[in-house]
Amino acid sequence: MGHLPCAWWRRQHAPDFMAVYTHLAAEDMAALIGEYDIGTLLSAKGIAEGVENTNYFVETTRGRFILTIYEKRVNADDLPFFLTLLDHLADRHCPVPRTIHDRSGAGLRQWQGKHLALIEFLPGVSVSHPTPAAARAVGTALGQMHAAVADFEMSRANTLGPDGWYALAERCGGDLDHIQPGLRDRVFAECDYIRAHWPENLPRSVIHADLFPDNVLMLDNRVSALIDFYFACDEVRAWDLAVTHAAWSFEADGTDYKPAIGNALIEGYNTSFGLSVEEKACFATLSRGACLRFLLTRAWDWLNTPSDALVTRKDPLAMLRRLDHYAQ
Repeated sequence: MGHLPCAWWRRQHAPDFMAVYTHLAAEDMAALIGEYDIGTLLSAKGIAEGVENTNYFVETTRGRFILTIYEKRVNADDLPFFLTLLDHLADRHCPVPRTIHDRSGAGLRQWQGKHLALIEFLPGVSVSHPTPAAARAVGTALGQMHAAVADFEMSRANTLGPDGWYALAERCGGDLDHIQPGLRDRVFAECDYIRAHWPENLPRSVIHADLFPDNVLMLDNRVSALIDFYFACDEVRAWDLAVTHAAWSFEADGTDYKPAIGNALIEGYNTSFGLSVEEKACFATLSRGACLRFLLTRAWDWLNTPSDALVTRKDPLAMLRRLDHYAQ
C-alpha cells in the first residue's frame, strides 16, 4: 500500500478515538497490515476503553480485526500462552476470537520494542443491563470453556491470586484512604479473612479470570464472543464463576444485587459443566476474593493511571459494595 494522505490519518484518529498509550503512524500501520494476508488497510481507529493495552479497530478489504499492542503490565513471556489459548478454544467451537498469523506463520510480532498481535473481530455488543436469559447464556459459555481447556497443555501462574492481592494492598497502603476514609483498614481486614479461609484444595484449571460484561459480546441472548483473555491463568476453577457472578449480578456501581441474574448465571454453568458440593460450599468466600482482587487493581489504577492516558478509571468502591454483599 502506498503513501496515505495525512487527512486520512487525522480522520481515523480524531480525539474521541485516540489510542491509549501507543500511537502508530499511518505508514507504520499500513506496513504492518501488509505483512498479513488480510487485504488492504482501509481504516484504523484507536480504542480508548481499557487500562491494560493499546487497541486499534482495523478494517481491511477482507474484514475487521483488533490490533493489540501490549503495554508494560503484560509480561511478554505470557503472550504465547494467551494467543495459543485463543486458538485452542476456537478449535473446540468456543465463542472466542482466533489469532491472525502473518505470512510467516507468526501470531506474535514486535514494533519498536513492543509486542503486538492481530485478533479476529467477532460481532456483538456488551450489555449494560443483562437479562436472566443473557446471564444464563454467559454461564453456559463459561462452562463450555472450562470443559474445553481440559486438554490444554500450557499453564500460567496467577500473578493476581491471593498472594498478589496482599502484596498490592501493601503497595497501595495508606493511599487507599485517599479513595475513601477507612478503606485501608477494611481492605487489610479482608486480606486477613481471605488468608484464613481461602480454599486451597478445590479443582484447578485454566480460567478466564476477568469475565465482566465488557468482555462478553452478545447478539440478542446468545454469546457471540468471550474476549480479553489477558488475565487467563491456572487457578481455582470455581473462582472463575465467582468473578463472573460478582461482575454480572449487580448494578455497575456495585449496588442492588440481582438474584435472578446471579441464579441464571449459575444455572447456565450447571448445564454445561457444574459446581461440586465442595465448590458450592466455598462460593461466598471465592466471591469475596473476586471482589478484593478487583477492588485492589482498580484502586491501584485509580491512584496511578497517567494523567494523559485517555481512559476512564473504574471505581474501586463499586467492588467494595459487592464485597460487603458477599461478606454478609
